[in-house]
Amino acid sequence: MSHQKVEIFDTSLRDGEQVPGCKLNTEQKLIIAKRLDDLGVDVIEAGFPMSSPGDFESVVEISKLVKNASVCGLSRAVKNDIKIAAEALTYAKKPRIHTGIGTSDSHIKYKFKSNREEIIERAYDAVKYAKSFVEDVEFYAEDAGRTDNAYLAKVCETAIKAGATVLNIPDTTGYCLPSEYGAKIKYLKENVKGIDKAVISCHCHNDLGLATANSIEAIINGARQVECTINGIGERAGNTALEEVVMILKQHPYLNFDTNINTKHLFAISQLISQHMGIYPQPNKAIVGANAFAHSSGIHQDGVIKRRDTYEIIDPADVGVTESAIVLTARSGRAALAYKAKNVGYNLTKLQLDEVYLNFLNFADQRKEVNDNDIHQIIETSRVYREIKSA
Repeated sequence: MSHQKVEIFDTSLRDGEQVPGCKLNTEQKLIIAKRLDDLGVDVIEAGFPMSSPGDFESVVEISKLVKNASVCGLSRAVKNDIKIAAEALTYAKKPRIHTGIGTSDSHIKYKFKSNREEIIERAYDAVKYAKSFVEDVEFYAEDAGRTDNAYLAKVCETAIKAGATVLNIPDTTGYCLPSEYGAKIKYLKENVKGIDKAVISCHCHNDLGLATANSIEAIINGARQVECTINGIGERAGNTALEEVVMILKQHPYLNFDTNINTKHLFAISQLISQHMGIYPQPNKAIVGANAFAHSSGIHQDGVIKRRDTYEIIDPADVGVTESAIVLTARSGRAALAYKAKNVGYNLTKLQLDEVYLNFLNFADQRKEVNDNDIHQIIETSRVYREIKSA
């Protein structure tokens, strides 16, 4: 069975940059955009041109730079927003305008002080106007996660009639359960007239820690574009993490989905984003965290030393990590100590190892981690050091 393509829409430079304290200048955005293009993302959301002169300039310059991906500019369902987005995308080889409006009752009543019929009219007008500038128009139904499915279907039909090529169904508040969000995508696939003329996109936030799960469920139920960020950065608790979605699809080939992402670049671009934004993922972050391929439990270390895939479902090299890390702590066993000792020049016999291990435990109980220099000290202060040295 041939695999179906899932497009990766990266919004690190737009939604990701909205994290407090993570503002990037144009030069930094260009460095990251180049690496995203090399990574193989299908769409780079370069910014919100109307929001500031700096964002406008960044979208212009990224449009000139990017060779492969579509370059996307965000706008509200406001004519001037759309016009400025189109101007910013003038130099893009594959320009996309991303426009839309809130569709949940909460947004309609409190944010827009409007009604459902007027929102549908505004959605149509926005897409139609954007279509007058570019062929590729993506429509977002903000807070679709909390929007009634029947009404959401009407909004989507309207956007398609106006010329939308992509329908973004955001779980803006990160509220949906995976089963609910998957069912929403399935409902749209089955009930929106003309749905075959547009790609369904998912844009999930991580307020309840479900962004990646929701995105995978969306793909299974018919979405063919995932909106995500490197390291899962973004508003509040963040967005769907690009590296997580990509590696889930890669590690589960029976799902029959592929992306264009060169996964060997994932760790490097994670580090690049972290350095420029000044915010690093937590150590236990999936795929790119500092401890993602580190082992400190003696049972795990023994298994990994014997055969890596006893405890690792991903080869570190597949995401650009040099190798797994064996970290010595008081929870480590003899196998890990012998392995690390050999790495620094000691081939211990079983009896020697038993003696050194007792010294190691006393030492490790006083430290959070035991490093290579500590191993020398542990061995040199053991009762069998002269025997080891003369070997």
